[in-house]
This record gives sequence, C-alpha cells and structure tokens, in this order.
Amino acid sequence: MQLDELDRKSASVFEGYVVRKDLVRAFSRQFPVPTYVVEFLLGRYCATTDETEIQEGIDIVQKQLSSRTVKAGEEELFKARAKESGSVKILDIISARLDSKADCYVASLPSLRLNDVRIAPEMIRENERMLTGGFYAEISLGYDASIAQENGGRPFGIQSLRPIQLSKREVLDVMAKGRESYTTAEWKDFLLRSVGFEPETFSDRAKDALLLRMVPFVERNYNLVELGPRGTGKSHLFQQVSPYAHLISGGKATVARMFVHNGTGQRGLVCQYDVVCFDEVSGVSFDQKDGVNIMKGYMESGEFSRGKESIRADGSIVLVGNFDVDVEHQQRIGHLFGPLPPEMRDDTAFMDRIHCFLPGWDVPKLNPSLFTGHFGLVSDFLSECFTQLRNQSRMSHFQGKVFWGGALSGRDITGVSKTVSGLLKLLYPNPDSPIADEDLEWAVRLALEVRRRVKEQQKRIGSAEFRNTHFSYTIGTEGVEKFVSTPELQSQSGIGDEPLDCGQIWALSPGGQDEYPGLFRLEVNEGPGSGVKILNNPVPPAFRESVRCAEQNLYARSQQLVGDRDPRSHEFSVQLRGFDAAKSGAKTSVATLIALSSALLRKSVRGGLVVVGEVSLGGTIEPIHNAVSLAEHAVEKGAKALLLPVSCRRQLFDLSDDMATKLDIEFYQDGRDALLKALAD
Repeated sequence: MQLDELDRKSASVFEGYVVRKDLVRAFSRQFPVPTYVVEFLLGRYCATTDETEIQEGIDIVQKQLSSRTVKAGEEELFKARAKESGSVKILDIISARLDSKADCYVASLPSLRLNDVRIAPEMIRENERMLTGGFYAEISLGYDASIAQENGGRPFGIQSLRPIQLSKREVLDVMAKGRESYTTAEWKDFLLRSVGFEPETFSDRAKDALLLRMVPFVERNYNLVELGPRGTGKSHLFQQVSPYAHLISGGKATVARMFVHNGTGQRGLVCQYDVVCFDEVSGVSFDQKDGVNIMKGYMESGEFSRGKESIRADGSIVLVGNFDVDVEHQQRIGHLFGPLPPEMRDDTAFMDRIHCFLPGWDVPKLNPSLFTGHFGLVSDFLSECFTQLRNQSRMSHFQGKVFWGGALSGRDITGVSKTVSGLLKLLYPNPDSPIADEDLEWAVRLALEVRRRVKEQQKRIGSAEFRNTHFSYTIGTEGVEKFVSTPELQSQSGIGDEPLDCGQIWALSPGGQDEYPGLFRLEVNEGPGSGVKILNNPVPPAFRESVRCAEQNLYARSQQLVGDRDPRSHEFSVQLRGFDAAKSGAKTSVATLIALSSALLRKSVRGGLVVVGEVSLGGTIEPIHNAVSLAEHAVEKGAKALLLPVSCRRQLFDLSDDMATKLDIEFYQDGRDALLKALAD
C-alpha cells in the first residue's frame, strides 16, 4: 500500500491509535467476529507504520484469532481443552441471566453452545450489559471436574473476562489534541477512513450522509431514520464498528428487552447501549400493543414509565430499511416513510420525533473499491471517544449566532439543534475550539435539510399543521435569511415552491413580434460601489433597456421601495438566465426592480412566484396583451402564483377553469405594490 500525506500525518499525530484498514478486512473475512474485535487486537500489536513490526503483529493476531475463535464444528474441541488444561481462552459474545431457582447468575457462550456457565456476581455488577444481549470479550473459561460429578453441577465457569472496548478516560484529550493538526476537509476524510470507507471514492453528498450516520453515537437521545436502496452499508456502522451499539434485526422487539423487564426490574437496551439500531425496520413489530406508544414517549423525552417508576435513558434510536423502488417513484406513489411498519408509517406524531431523515439514496452501493486500505483510528479508540462526546454539547456555540426561520416549530428546532451539535462534535472534539463560520453553516444547512425531509412527508400525509415547510436560517444579526430545501423535491428546469435567495426572482417575458413568451430567472448581487452592471455577455438589447428602466425607478422612488437605504451607494450585478427558447429578456423591468430591491433589503421573494410586467422610466406600468397564454405558460413551468399588472384582469376571463384552479393570480398597480406582494412574509 502506498502511504499518502494523510496517512503520514495520521501515523505521527495518532501514534499507537491507528491501524491499516485493509488488514482488518483480511482478518474479518477469516474469523467469525465483528470488525471492532479484530481491530482491538490489531490496535494492540499493529498500530505502527513500520512494515516489519506490522508483519510481526499480524502473526501474533493470526495466532490469537486462530486459537481463540471457535469455528463451527470445533465446540467439543475447545471444551475438551478446558477439561484437559483446566482452562481455555476464547473470544466470544458473553451474555448472562439470573437463575432464580438456584439464586445465581449463569452465563451463555454461543460459540460453544453453553448456556449454564458459572459466573461471579461481581463480574455481572461490573458489566451489566451481559444481561441485555451481551458483548464481545476475551474470556478465560475454566473447568472444575469435582463440580461435574455433582448432580446438576455446572463444571464450566468464567475465571476472568476483558470486554473488547477501551476504558481509558483520556482518549478524548488525545483526539482533541490530534484534531488540531488537520484541516476540516482532512479531518472529515480521516473520520471516514476510520470507519472503513475511502473518501476519495465518494461524492460530497455521500460523505455528508456517512458523517450523519455517526451523529447518534455522539448525541444523546438522537432519533434517526435512514431508508434507501439495498447494499449501501446502512447497518455496517452499528454492527461492526462500535461495541456501544446494538443491532436488532427484523422481527419482534419486546418491550421488556427494549426498555425494562417488569418482573426483574432489569433495564433494557436503551439504558445499556449508546445506540439501538432496528435493521430491516419494515419487519419490526412490538410484542405489546402499547410498544410503539412507549417508544414514541421515549423518543420525545428520553423517559419511559413501566409500573410505578419513570426511567431515564439516553440511548439513541436508529431505524434503517430498504426502498423497493427509487426515491422519485416512492414520492409519486406515497411518501418516503412508506417502508416503515404499518403502526409507524402514517403516524405524524411518530414522525415528528424523528430528528433526521438521512437520504440513504445518496450513498452508492458498496463494492471493494469504496473500502479504504489506508490508516484510520482503531475502532475501540474511536468508539470510546464517541461515547465520551455524548457528555458534551455544542449548542452554546451557535445559540445567539444562528437564528431559525418562522417555519420551524419547537420540535423542528430541537431536532435541528441536536443534529448541528452532533456534527460539530464530530468536526471539533475539543469543546473549546473556535468553530469556523463555513463549518457552522455546513452543519446548519445539513441539519435543516434532514429535518425538513421529515416535515415534507408529514405534509404529504395531509396534515394542515405541517403546511409551511420553507425552512430558513440567518447567521448573525446582520446576516441574510437563507432557505434550505431537500434536493429530491427541487426541479432543475422549472419553478419550484422554494423561496429563492435574496436578489433572485422568476420572470416571464411576454415576448414580441419575433419571440414567444419565455421564462427567465434574474439573479442580483449587491456590494459597495455604485451603478448596475449586467454580467451577460453579450447583453441582449431588450434586457438592457428593462434594467435601465428598473434602475431609474429604484433611484427615483427609493424612499417608497427601500426606505432609508441609498441605492446609489451600492453596486448591483445582474445576470439573466433563460429557461426557454426566448433569449432577449424583453419587458422584464418590474421583476428586475423587485430583484434589485430584494437584494438591497436582504429579503427573499416568495417561493413559486413568477412576475410579469414592464415599468417605464416615468413609473407607468405598460399594458400586457397576452395574459392568458402567459398564465398557461406559468402553470406549465410549475409556478404556484402569478403577479400581473391590474390592466390584465379582464383578459383572464378567457382562462380555462382547469388553469385557473392551478394558479394563484394576483394583480399590482405600480412598482411598490408589486414589490410588497412579491416579498416573502
């Protein structure tokens, strides 16, 4: 393997905490244990770049895995070794239960098919997760011949065990100090390599999705849904990388196992693990009717009550499942929560508790080229850092700096804030690190998108309370409000219902003798200076005339249009983008005037709106003679609202009923009236 710059940096910064990920895959295919078990051993013996030392370490790991993992058919061989030698060392999942008849605990070792192994109560108290599904450990299994001769005796006993996880408390300090040596882009790539992926083979969207998968590990009580095509590795992180995660594969989930056992009072999975992941969620069902309601209550508050007491836990809930169709078709036939079980699928209250709908369709199907052979952090080091990051919050870093738009409800703000906090923890493990504005904005935009995706599905189910989904944010008190959409809803060729950025507007040119009507988008930026500059080259003469009229109207009526702002002390850059055969941009000065004012006021134009009209140098609105064909064109292009001069009113009596019901038509008298009706609330 050829070391690259990131490898060399990582090996020196995290000496003793990195491992070559291709070695991990070689072993994990040979032996029946998860990735993190292999990495636990490789991290002990191969955490170096020295090829000789790596080879020596590989030999040791090979011997340990060969001698301590029980392959199918070898169960009796290992039991015999325990009898002959008095004890044997194995790597296995250990779980335990209380035998109330004998008033003692017994352990189970599935690879040896042993269900009645003696274990000391002290070991249970130190490792309570044995009672809720178990964990991998290095186990010394003893055999006592004298007990074997007793009636009902249990000759096998656990002499010692070492959980396969890191317990050093200072690991987060090591990670935080090491992070200082990386740029943000390098650190994202290094995190992806640490969980086994090669970042160079993924798009930026796919990298974002993979980083979002890590958020439940670092954020308490985080609820995430990921639905997408098969074979994209949705359960990989929750099964292979961290001992603090538990994967429930399809089938029945019992309330006692998930939350608390009423008979014994034993706490369930959400109390014992950082993350509980339901794989193949479409097949999951609870053994009791109130199971989903208990889960809903837990996802809302992190509490559940069974019997008399109310119990708090901080395990995150992750639901992953597959689409049988592509995302566009899924949206046509229903909504994106369609693959969930029936009791969750159409329950908007359940959906409202989901903090993040991760777009699984953005991750490619996994093939060998997507896995890394480079250095990454050892899994048990990484998972220990993740579990310690759960005790921190990054909300103080953006409260008072990021302001959410009016479309976000209380639950939206909670979900978005948790996602931003989790992403910032991943990027900045040191809570005292200053956070770059571009990193904060990246986290904010991603968090709004994944929460808005939830809201869009609630809107599809038909609840009026979820009608406003135009999520927006402002960074800083002087910042510009920006809107965030979900890419699968955006139309690249027509008018979406998203509010555009400040200074942008859709316009319809009525055409002329030699040109049909055409759809355009005007984009205006403002900055220090003076005058209006058109960026199109060459500039269509008809559009130049429209811009000149709009500019003079802005100067002459600035008090009415933009209040105390002085447009003469700003320079405006204007660009015209055509979406039809029409290229001249003729008679679009009203839209241009609105775009100039929008840029100066830093206010967005309403989503789904298209504007028609020409204003003269003197401020008169010129008549339009083809209002019906313009309205039909607007519907064809996906507009929801059309803003026309009031002189067009009588023409629209000829508009068909079908067209009239698809479009909200409004009229304006002058430039100021048009501006007020065009701006978003």
